[in-house]
Amino acid sequence: MSYIDVPGGRVWYKIVGEQHDATPLLCLHGGPGFTHNYLEALEGLADRRPVIFYDQLGCGNSDRPGDPALWTVDRFVEELAQVRAALHLDDLHLFGSSWGGMLAMQYVLDRRPALRSLILCGSPASMPRWVADCAELLAQQPQDVQATIREHEESGFTACPEYQAAILGFYREHVCRLDPWPDGLERSFEQAGYDVYNTMNGPSEFTVTGTLRTWDIMDRLGEIYVPTLLVGGRYDECRPSHLTEMRRRIRGSQLAIIEEASHLCFAEQPAEFMRILNSFLS
Repeated sequence: MSYIDVPGGRVWYKIVGEQHDATPLLCLHGGPGFTHNYLEALEGLADRRPVIFYDQLGCGNSDRPGDPALWTVDRFVEELAQVRAALHLDDLHLFGSSWGGMLAMQYVLDRRPALRSLILCGSPASMPRWVADCAELLAQQPQDVQATIREHEESGFTACPEYQAAILGFYREHVCRLDPWPDGLERSFEQAGYDVYNTMNGPSEFTVTGTLRTWDIMDRLGEIYVPTLLVGGRYDECRPSHLTEMRRRIRGSQLAIIEEASHLCFAEQPAEFMRILNSFLS
């Protein structure tokens, strides 16, 4: 396995594709703490350029130091910077899914790096808005499901199988609509760093109680200076209206909403997703 030293430990990475004359695509997974595995559909882009994946510290194949003080946005930004430096990625397309896109935006705003482009897939610019949007989506679930979720969260029993069963309906509508779920998504759940996720996010996709709950860069999007593509699914928990507002604020950005898809639109509609990304990247 291949590793890079970062603040707090080592992160694992892999490179798919050997087109050395093409600008590589570096992929940032979501969570926080959710591993690269669910992004495996993006390997389909490697026929035209190197595609690089890494597991952020605390999950997957990377070290798991177990120190909550490490789980900060600033440390993950520095981790990204060190991964890029170690791999000599002077010229780069940067892709982020969900939290990965939040990390990418924070990196662009804080470090002003040279980038060929930025691709944000189902990535919010405001966690308060994300929470409000998810509350509206959750209100569309059956009343008994909502009650089960509310009661378990109020009691702190979110590891209970009854709670996990109750949130599955939301996940199947707004996270991944495939049945069965892709193997890579299942492995991401299995290998996730739940201490990272719980510290920064909270118990579920729609209940954000962690340190990210007040994260909001919506008013800073005008500072993003690189060509940017926003992508999402019609049924994405990062709702099309949220992405539309982001497109309005990021000068010159493009927006693509993929029909019959949700948060994992690249896995649900891979042909359409690859067409959109290859067109943008070229």
